[in-house]
Amino acid sequence: MLTSYLNNNDLIIDLLPATSPITIRRLKSLGIKTFFDLLNYFPFRYEDYSLISSLDKIQPGEKVTVIGQLVQAKNEITRRGLKIQKVTISDGTGQLQLIWYNQPYILAWLRGKRMISAAGEIKQYGYQLIMEPQEVEEYQSVKKLKHTGKIIPIYPEKAGISSKTFREKIFYLLNEFDRLNLDQYFKEFLPMTILGYNQLISEKDAYFQIHYPKDKLLAQKARERLAFDELFTIQLSAQLVKKEWEKERVTNRFEVKTWLPKIKEFIDRLPFKLTYAQHRVLGEIFHDLQKDKPMNRFLQGDVGSGKTVVAAIGCYLAYLNGFQSLFMAPTEILAQQHFQTMIKLFEKQPIKIGLQTGSNKTIKKEEDLFDIVIGTHALLNEKLKFKRVGFVVIDEQQRFGVRQRALLKEKGINPHLLTMTATPIPRTVALTFYGELDISYLDEMPKGRLPVKTFLISTEKRDDAYRWIKTQIEQNGASVYIVCPLIEESSIETMKSVKAVKKEFENLKKIFSGFHLGLLHGRMKSKEKNQVMNDFKERRIEILVCTPVVEVGVDIPHATIIIIEAAERFGLAQLHQLRGRVGRSNKQSYCFLFTESTSDKVKERLNFFCKNNLGIKLAEYDLKIRGPGEVYGEKQHGFINLKIASLADYRLIQKSKKAVNYFLSHYSFNQYPQLEAQVKAYRVNQITRD
Repeated sequence: MLTSYLNNNDLIIDLLPATSPITIRRLKSLGIKTFFDLLNYFPFRYEDYSLISSLDKIQPGEKVTVIGQLVQAKNEITRRGLKIQKVTISDGTGQLQLIWYNQPYILAWLRGKRMISAAGEIKQYGYQLIMEPQEVEEYQSVKKLKHTGKIIPIYPEKAGISSKTFREKIFYLLNEFDRLNLDQYFKEFLPMTILGYNQLISEKDAYFQIHYPKDKLLAQKARERLAFDELFTIQLSAQLVKKEWEKERVTNRFEVKTWLPKIKEFIDRLPFKLTYAQHRVLGEIFHDLQKDKPMNRFLQGDVGSGKTVVAAIGCYLAYLNGFQSLFMAPTEILAQQHFQTMIKLFEKQPIKIGLQTGSNKTIKKEEDLFDIVIGTHALLNEKLKFKRVGFVVIDEQQRFGVRQRALLKEKGINPHLLTMTATPIPRTVALTFYGELDISYLDEMPKGRLPVKTFLISTEKRDDAYRWIKTQIEQNGASVYIVCPLIEESSIETMKSVKAVKKEFENLKKIFSGFHLGLLHGRMKSKEKNQVMNDFKERRIEILVCTPVVEVGVDIPHATIIIIEAAERFGLAQLHQLRGRVGRSNKQSYCFLFTESTSDKVKERLNFFCKNNLGIKLAEYDLKIRGPGEVYGEKQHGFINLKIASLADYRLIQKSKKAVNYFLSHYSFNQYPQLEAQVKAYRVNQITRD
C-alpha cells in the first residue's frame, strides 16, 4: 500500500487543485495529509451504472446511464407546495424526463450545459418512462465520466465531505498518475514469489481497480490485494517485535520452584477457590517468569473472572523474589479500586502497597520502600525511580507493550509484563493484532457467582418490565441503569426510532415519577459526571439514565438492573460490557434488552446474547454474523483501525500469516526498503494511538 515512505513535499494534500481550504481542513481532520493518504481512503461499496443505454432501448427497472442533449428544464410546484424539477433530454432515438424533488439548485447547475449524463433506475410513470437520477454530471466524453457510465465507488461520508467529493478528487489523482505515467509511485514492496503464489494483482492495478473497477471481479481482486498488504504489514510488524523481545534479557530473574509452597499456602488462605482457568493461566505465567527473557503475556477474561487475583499472585511471587511490582489502571477510580483489593488480599502479609495517582500520591522519595505500587498508566511518565521492578501489570490498555516497554527501558528496567483486558477479543483478531504477545484466556467464571439473567423485551411487554422494576426498587432497594444509544435524535432515516438520551430522560421522569433519576452522558464536564456517579453510588439517585460512554469498570454492588434501549444498535461485545455493570455482588442481577425491531435476524442475535454469559463466545459469534465493523461499535474501534482488511476474512489472515513466515525465512528485511518503511509507519501509528 502507498504510505509515508513517499515523503515528497509535492504530494501534500494542500496542493490538490480546485479544492477549497475548508475541504483541505476537513481532509486533514480525517488524517488525509498527502495524495497517497487520499488514495488509501477506500470505497465501502459500489453502484453499477456501467450500462450506457440509448433512450429507445431503456426498460422499467433497469439501472442505466443515459446521455442526452438538454431539451427543457422547468420547476413545478404542487398544491401542497412540493417543488418538482423536471428536465427533458434527447439523444436522437427518443426523449426521457428526469425528475428531482425539492432540489431547485439542479436548474441553476444545468444553466449553460448542453449535454448531460444521468444514472439511476428507469421507472414507469403512467404511460411514460422517467428517471429519478442518483447521479448526474456534464457530458464531454465517456472517458471523462466520473459519476456515471461505469461502476461507481461509494465512499464513507465523514467530516462533512460527500462521497461525490471523494470520488472527484480521487478520479483526478488517478488520471494524473496515469497521464504522467508515474509508475515509480506504485513500486511493488513484496517479493514476486509471494505475489505469484498468492495470485495477487499488481499494486498499481489494485489502486486503480479499487476506486474505479472495470468489473466486479477486478474490484474483488483489488480489495484482496490491498487487504493482503495491510494484514501482511501488521503480522510482519508483530513477528519482528517478538523477535526483538526474544533477544532481550530481564533485569531481575525470578526463582519459581523454591517459592511454590508459599504460593500454595497463599492460594489456600484465599476466601474463595480459584477456578481451573485461573490455575491454568498461573501455570502459563510461572512458566514465563522463570525464563531470562521478559514475559510479554496478554490476559483476557470477563469482568468477574478473576484477573486481578491472578495478577496479585504474580505480584506476590515478585515480592518473594525480592522485586517490586507496578500495577497500572486506566483511570484513578479503577486504580483506587485495585488498591483496596490488594490491601484486602495481602492484609496478613508484610507487603507494603503504595498508591500513586494525580490526586492521591502516597509515594514521595521512598520509591524502594513499596513492594507493590498501584497507579494510572501515567505512572511510567513520572519522575519516580524504581530500582527493583521485576513485574509490571497493565490493566485495560488497548495497544499494549511497545510504548510501555520503551518507557520502562528508559528507567533502566526490563521487567516481565502482563497486560489484562475485559474486552472480549475473538481469537483470530487477537492472533492477528497481537501476534507479538503470548495470549492467555480466563474462560471460566468463579463458582457460586450468579450469572446475570438477561431477557429480550418486546414493545408490548415494556410496561410490565417498568412495573416490575418499580417493585424491585421499592422492596429490594435496587439501583437501575438505563442505557440509551445516542445523545440527540439523529436525522438519519435508519436511526429515526432510536431514542435519544435527553429525550428519553424526560420520558422516563414521567414513567418513574416519585423516584430519583440522574442523567449522565459524554458531553458533560468531568466534575458533573463525578457528582452524578457519586450520587448514584451513595443511593441519592435510584435510576441512572446514561449513554454507553460512561466508565464501565466502576463497582456499584447495589446496581442490580440494567435496561439497554435499542439493543439491536449494539454489537454483542458492547452489550456484554454494558451488562457487566451489574452482577457485582451476591444478589441476583437482571439485564433487559429493549428493541422495537421486528427482524428475525435481530431477534436471533439478541436471543443468543440472552443465553450466553461468556464474552469470548459472544465476540466470536458477532464477528461471524455481523462482521468486524460492528463487533465493537464506533467508540471501540481504536485497536482494530483497519483501512480495508476484514477480521472476518480468516482465509486471508491465514494466507498473509503464511506469507510472513515465508518472507522471514527466505528474505532479508533490509532488501525491501519500502516494506521496512511501511512497517515503521505502522508501528509509529500504533504507539501514537496509545
